Amino acid sequence: MVIGFSIALIIFSLLLLLLVLMHKGKGGGLSDMFGGGMQSTVGGSSVAERNLDRITVVIGLLWFACIVTLGIVMKVNN
Repeated sequence: MVIGFSIALIIFSLLLLLLVLMHKGKGGGLSDMFGGGMQSTVGGSSVAERNLDRITVVIGLLWFACIVTLGIVMKVNN
């Protein structure tokens, strides 16, 4: 069971990393250094950006739940 949750944690971590990197830079941070601040915002976020936000939040919650569950399972096994 620990191996299954460990594999799920690795998968969720990689997905979360990719999803965060796909987000558009909001300015004022490191995204400006790499050219993210050069784009003009038309105002509001597109449907794709909102869906990306929702997917990122869901994967983040699954990642957190996986960490908590893995911690509980490892504590019970010892």
